[in-house]
Amino acid sequence: MMFKHNFKKVLSATAFAVALVVAPAANVSAATNDASSTQQSATATSQDQQASQDQAASQSSAANQSSATAASASSSTSTSSATSTSMVKKTTKKAKKTTKKSKKKTSKKKAVKKVAKKTTKKRATKKAAEAAAKKAAAVKKAAAKKAAAAKKAAAKKAAAKKAAAVKKAAAKKAAAAKKAAAKAAAKKKAAAKKKAAAKKKAAKKSAEKAAKYWIAMRESSGYYTARNGSCYGRYQLLISYLGGDLSKKNQERTADRYVYGRYGSWVNAKRFWLAHNWY
Repeated sequence: MMFKHNFKKVLSATAFAVALVVAPAANVSAATNDASSTQQSATATSQDQQASQDQAASQSSAANQSSATAASASSSTSTSSATSTSMVKKTTKKAKKTTKKSKKKTSKKKAVKKVAKKTTKKRATKKAAEAAAKKAAAVKKAAAKKAAAAKKAAAKKAAAKKAAAVKKAAAKKAAAAKKAAAKAAAKKKAAAKKKAAAKKKAAKKSAEKAAKYWIAMRESSGYYTARNGSCYGRYQLLISYLGGDLSKKNQERTADRYVYGRYGSWVNAKRFWLAHNWY
């Protein structure tokens, strides 16, 4: 019973080894095609990498299983064992070579991806730096524009303030000039009025003097010693008016007091004289 069981095992192992002789060749060809495809596309996804690794592991496991099976079979039959061992070794060697190539391609792929990632990061950093520089330039430009606007506004305000000050000074000067002109006009008017008053006074004085002289000539022909009854002197006043003082000075003073007291002026006295032939 034990022999039959072992013989069945040997037959199974032999069949399996023969199957492996054909399978590894197909697997090697597939692995080679995969490697070529991997080499052409440097940007394969991580899913493809995992699939390659799983395939290589599967092949390695199959090779190890084949080796174990072949070793078991060689203990039962020497001829079948030698053939199977040789095939298994060949298959294992090819599988290892395929695995090594796959790992190499995977490493190369990782390196390419790392370089690509580094390049992308470098580009992103450069782009960020350019964006930051652009932003800083924009901020600087905005600040310069704001400063220019502030400077312009300050200059405009200063100009307006200066213009207002000049206008105020001009208005003040004009007011002062107007006041001075008004004062000068008032002074001139007052002087003219004073002059006119003085002129009027002088004219009045002259008229008074002329009227007084005219009455004196009519009364006594201008003599201070002329006498007509109870009247005496230049203006023919009653002797009682002179109070005993017949001097020229007293005659002038008494005549003025009499005329201004009775008529208000020598001109009025003359007017009365002309109407009544006495005063």
